[in-house]
Order: sequence, then structure tokens, then C-alpha cells
Amino acid sequence: MNQTTETHLPPIGAEQLQELTRILQKYKEGKTATERRIISSENWWKLRNHTENDEQNSQNNFISKSGWIHNVIVSKHADAMEAYPEPNILPREETDRNEAEMLSAIIPCVLEQNHFENTYNTAMWRKMKSGTAVYKIVWDTTKWNGLGDIGIECVNILNLFWEPGITDIQKSRYFFHTELYDKDLLTEQYPQLCNEFWVDDFLTSKFLYDDYVDTNGKATVIECYYHKYINGKNTLQYVKYVNDTVLYATENDFEHRYDERGQTMPPLALTGLYDHARYPYVFDTLFPIEGSPCGYGYVDICRNPQTEIDLLKTCFLRNARIGSVPRYFSRADGTVNEDEFLDLENPIVHIAGGMDDHALRPIEHHPLDGSYLNLLEWNVKELRETSGNTETATGTVSGGVTAAAAIASLQEASGKGSRDSNLSAHRAYAQIVEFCIELIRQFYHIPRKFRILGPYGTENYIRYTNEKLLPQIQSSDLGTDLGLRTPIFDIKVFAQKKNAYTKATQNELALQFFKIGFFHPQKIKEAILCLELMNFDGKDLIMQKLLRHDPKNNEKSTQNLAHQEQNSAELRSVLCAPEPQSTANARKQALNAPQIGGSSI
Repeated sequence: MNQTTETHLPPIGAEQLQELTRILQKYKEGKTATERRIISSENWWKLRNHTENDEQNSQNNFISKSGWIHNVIVSKHADAMEAYPEPNILPREETDRNEAEMLSAIIPCVLEQNHFENTYNTAMWRKMKSGTAVYKIVWDTTKWNGLGDIGIECVNILNLFWEPGITDIQKSRYFFHTELYDKDLLTEQYPQLCNEFWVDDFLTSKFLYDDYVDTNGKATVIECYYHKYINGKNTLQYVKYVNDTVLYATENDFEHRYDERGQTMPPLALTGLYDHARYPYVFDTLFPIEGSPCGYGYVDICRNPQTEIDLLKTCFLRNARIGSVPRYFSRADGTVNEDEFLDLENPIVHIAGGMDDHALRPIEHHPLDGSYLNLLEWNVKELRETSGNTETATGTVSGGVTAAAAIASLQEASGKGSRDSNLSAHRAYAQIVEFCIELIRQFYHIPRKFRILGPYGTENYIRYTNEKLLPQIQSSDLGTDLGLRTPIFDIKVFAQKKNAYTKATQNELALQFFKIGFFHPQKIKEAILCLELMNFDGKDLIMQKLLRHDPKNNEKSTQNLAHQEQNSAELRSVLCAPEPQSTANARKQALNAPQIGGSSI
């Protein structure tokens, strides 16, 4: 009887949750140094790079906190937003070309519905400051009144935990995501928590917010992802719990499911949460380091020169303050009326007795030498060169350079560091698009409506399902069943050019092409040969349009069409011509002749 009872126990219970919490605590201990560095970077971003005590801001203990790091991060963030990514989805097989074009138009709509530009903006701030941004891509069942859709957000890295010592989070044994929720709302959503004794055994690190954040009345909800092989297939399992209470676990879900069309689906205990079987998180790292999925940010590499700049500026200000307010040595038995002497509005100062140089003598002030100022300028230059935030990169050019093309060329030459950072952001963006395609493949059973832009900005309204993304039957080869084929796509990411100078450069290039006759029908062959040696954005599109308008290609097409029409006309004339009399008489004789075989003999 006990055996029968044990077989019906859910795989995930209080004992398993306690083991997961123990693993989570171990992961948190391994992440301590990373969390300390990230919090410190955030404090530097807020210009609190020495202390949080208000006493340090007093007049006598003033410490300079210049904004050079702030300027670096703002400039790098602007470069990232100018290179905002867009997807170009390419098929691996010819039969999937139409589906790839459809996905290239639909994926931006899905991202726009998730306000992805705002998410990307937040991610780039975090990437520049602390060195790492993290995206979460899941299927949100609460969207569209329960129909569900893709959800994308930028998550706080302090709430994420993984196996220490790994670089790829997909290789982590477990992956945890914690969040604080109101206890009363949790109780309404999960009635099993009504009798819960709320004890928060796990507390995450937090940023030093300007506002007071009250965590009373909140509980830590833990989400755990892990891999498990079921029937020889790797699956992604999911557990959501509070303390020792299971809120949901895929391994406990043995109920048969029904999709939007009413078709039966296997239980999640066998298939896992998502068919792609990957942790739904994407890390975007600025300066990667070994043994961690996180990286360093600009605050980490510019911290030392920023500190030197602040110390020198503090010394300069103190020296200037001493020099601007003269101080005096006064004898204890001096005859000068100090009150009248310190009152700048009083034109007369009374003295008792005679006046000599020993009664009141100014304290000599020694201004700083020019070498100290040179040291400050050298530190500023070091910070600029280290971060790549040079004057040219920020748009400041030497005198005489006014052409947009020249300014854009100088900025491109000095922006190699920003381009490298943008490429890493685009690689992360490609992974996000991959997750979106896999979620569309799994959940888009009911047609969805989208408004997409056609040629020249025309608006098209389409309906789309995952019908052509599902595994498809292949034709047999020599009697052998080739099985099913799943459409696979390659993702190429290109950047939107929002820089005014870059757009002006492209416009000037197009005008130059027009002036030298690139678009003349008689010079298309020479223009294509020249374009093959060039490299700029949109080159392939120009070459395709030139080939379509090449008179020789059009002439060949016209000749082929005329040849086909001539063959068709000859064939029609042969089929429709009257039959000769001799041929008709011969055919009649053949029909009247006795047959050799069969019952007609």
C-alpha cells in the first residue's frame, strides 16, 4: 500500500525544493565578487565614487566628483542606439524562401509589440555601466486575453544565479531567477499559500537606490530551470516555488494539454517547458572574462584614471580656495581690531598704538605649478584613449573639416571600439530572434494578424500561423522514407543608420553614382564591374536593380519570349491543320481491314 502511495507522489516536493534552495545558496556565494563589482559600478555611475556619507559633502571636506566616466557611458550608449539592430532571416533551403521573407517582416512586429527599443535602451545602459545585459524571452500566457504571445524583457542580473566557473549559461546544471512579489497577491493567485508561514531564507543583493525601498510584505519567488533527459530527448524543466511550497512544476504536470485548435498535446512532464530546450536568457557582454558569463564595463576600466582626475581636481580647488581667501598671522597682543578688519563693508579699521609689520602679516600662498595641470590633462587624455571616447568619436573635429562625408569618415575611423561593442549586441539580438522563431514554431497555431510594410512604405495586412514552420514530410528516395524536415533559418543582423552624418554620406554616394552615369542603361555593365570592387551598405540591392534593368538581359528575355511564342504558334498550326485526302483514305482502309486477333475473326 505504501508503494502505491509513493508512486503517486509528485516528482517535485518539499524535499526537492530544499535541495534546490541549497544549490541556489551555493550559486549565490560563487557570485559574490560579481555582485559587489556591479553594485560598485552603479554607484560610480551616480557620481558617488568615494563615499555615500553626507559628511563628505561638507564645505571643508569637499571631494571633486567629475563626470568623465558619465560622459564616456553616455557617448557609448548613443553609439549603440544609432546602430539599433534589424533582422534579415535567410532560409537554408529554397522551399523556405517565402517563409523566411514572412518572418523577416513579422519578427520586427513582435518586437515592436514588446516595446523592444525601450528594452534595448535599458540593456545598453546596463551593458556600458556594469559590462553585462541580460534578456529574457518567454511565452507569456497572459497576453491577448489568454491567447498568449512572446514576452521579452531586460532582467536585473543581481536576481540571476548560475553555476560558478562557466562561461555559457546553457552549460549550467541549474539556472535560477528570483523576484520579490507582494504576499497578498501571491495568495490570491496561488491558494495553496494561504497557510504558508512566510520566512525568507534567501535574500538577493540590491542596488543602493536613492529612494527607500520597503520589502516588508513581500516574498521571494524562485524560478528554477534545469535540463533532464526523457525518452532519450533533452528537455527543459521548470519549477516555481516559495519557501517549501511548489507553485508550479513541469515535472508534476501530467495532464494532457490542448492547443488553440483543440488538438491533444503531450503533457509538459514529457516534453518540457519549451521545445527548444534552452534556458530562455541571453547574455550580452561588453568585455568578456574567463570563467563567467558576465564581463567588465567602462566603469571598471576607467575607474583609476577617474580617481586620479578627481584627486587632482580636489587639490586644485583647495589650493584655489586658499589663494582666493587671504589669511594672516596675528600676534596675540596685536593692536588691530579684527572685527573691523574682517568686515569688508567697513572702510576704516582702528588700531591701538603703533602699526608695524609684525602685528599682522599675510600668510604666503604658493600656487600650483603648471606641471600639475599638465598631469591633469594627461589623465583626461588617458581616460579618453582607454575608453575610446576621443574628441573625434564624439563629433569634435579639427578646424577646416566641415563636409559631412569627411566628418563621418573620421568618426568611423575612431569608432572601432563602439563597432565591436555593437557587434556583440547584434550577436545577442540574433539569439533573441532565434528564440522568437522557436516560440512561434511551438505556439502560433491560431492565425495572427500583422501589419507589415511593403515596398516604398506601403502597408500590408497579413495572417500568419506556424503551419510552414512545423516538421514537414519529405519525399521518399528509392523507397526509403526520409522522415520529417524542420525548416531552419539563418539570421543576419544589420544596423539602422540613425546618424545624420552617415545618412548624409550615403546620400552623397548615391548622387555621385548618378552624376558619373552609373544608372545609365548603356553603362550598366561597367557600373556592375566597378561595384564589385566596392564595399558599402546596400551594394547588393543596387547591383540587383541594375541587373534587372540591363537592356541586354531584357533583350534576351524578349527574344526567349518571342521564341517561345513562335514555337507555340507552330505547334498550334500543326494541330489545327486540315488532314490530307490521301491520309484520310488510308486511315479508312485500315479501320475496315479484318483484325488478326480477338473475337472479331
